[in-house]
Amino acid sequence: MPLTRSQIYRRRRIVVFGGLFAVLAGIAYLPMTLLAPVVVTDAEISAPSIATPAAAETSLPAYGASAIAAVGYDGLLAQAGTTEQVPMASITKMVTALTVLDAHPITLDDPGPSITMTSADVGYRRDYLAQNGSVAPVSAGWVFTERELLDIMLIDSANNYAKTVATWAFGSVDAYLTAARGWLDAHGLGGITVVDTSGLDPRSTGTASDLVALGKLALENPVLAEIVDTKTIDIHDIGTVVNTNGMIGHDGIDGIKTGTLDSFGANLLFSSDIEVGSESIELVGVVLGGPDHPTIDAAIRSMIAQAEAGFHEVPLVTAGDALASYTTPWDEEADAVAGESASVVVWGATPITATVSADGIRLAAAGEQVGSVVFTAGDRTVTVPLQLSTDVEDPGPWWRLGHPELIFGMD
Repeated sequence: MPLTRSQIYRRRRIVVFGGLFAVLAGIAYLPMTLLAPVVVTDAEISAPSIATPAAAETSLPAYGASAIAAVGYDGLLAQAGTTEQVPMASITKMVTALTVLDAHPITLDDPGPSITMTSADVGYRRDYLAQNGSVAPVSAGWVFTERELLDIMLIDSANNYAKTVATWAFGSVDAYLTAARGWLDAHGLGGITVVDTSGLDPRSTGTASDLVALGKLALENPVLAEIVDTKTIDIHDIGTVVNTNGMIGHDGIDGIKTGTLDSFGANLLFSSDIEVGSESIELVGVVLGGPDHPTIDAAIRSMIAQAEAGFHEVPLVTAGDALASYTTPWDEEADAVAGESASVVVWGATPITATVSADGIRLAAAGEQVGSVVFTAGDRTVTVPLQLSTDVEDPGPWWRLGHPELIFGMD
């Protein structure tokens, strides 16, 4: 049966509009397919595994109290003996120095105000001599800067100059003791008690752990760090002053303060620089209540050697190591590689973990940062950037036209 005129028109419209739709669809499809961004390619992570270093072996003195730590590392590396407060002896003078400098700060370039000695200062020397305490010469009318008073007090361990500088700074010993207690509390040093300026009184006491913390604070002050590392110094009116710490310059020791009481024993708060791989580490330790200074000096040399052996420089990653990989839908491959080599210094058997994060990519150039790896060793972290090893380029028009489902993320 022949088609009616209306059926013929209808079929013609379908063909025309269908063809027009196909043309328009093709016009839209081509640029969308050829210009649309490719889908994101996610990374396959390959986190490195770092072997745990050997445990540190330490053997500290059995007598008195002792402890050792490292600047930049939390807590103590090792501790032995009593954890109770024991007499500090002349280590007490470090509290005096820090409290005075907190109230009257000076710098390496500014020695501070000039202070004239009086008959009271002469009396301090006489009083300490009567107690068989360590003293330095003084005469009314002599003038010293604040820095010189600290030099004499700490290098020569002069008890009379400890009282001189404290009474100058605060007006009286009682006022000084109040200030010192406030300073100690403000720095979390509740394990230190001071009842005098010099430590000649055995009731001036401290725990080994808090004295190590005190030593760290002393080294943070450039003036004190310089004073405690001074072997000898010439001071007008007095002459050459020799450091009571005979360990200065040996085994990397650069401080901090000796102390001796006949009723208790020999003390030394010490610091020492050691080299572990490419890193310099400042040790701070203390030995309290030893039989004599030669004995504790030998113990301190051993403590330093043990600490040096207990630290390890651990390689973490080498520049160019692949820690993640990419394979695109068009079979192009690239790695996320370490942008630099890295290592970390750890104490003893500190576990080391690695966390890798790598971004998804579309198209990218070689060298582009695509993530990072974070190594954690105790409280220390090392972050290394990850870079793309090679270009990830566009798959080209033929692949695009043949894989619209991947271009538009429909797979």
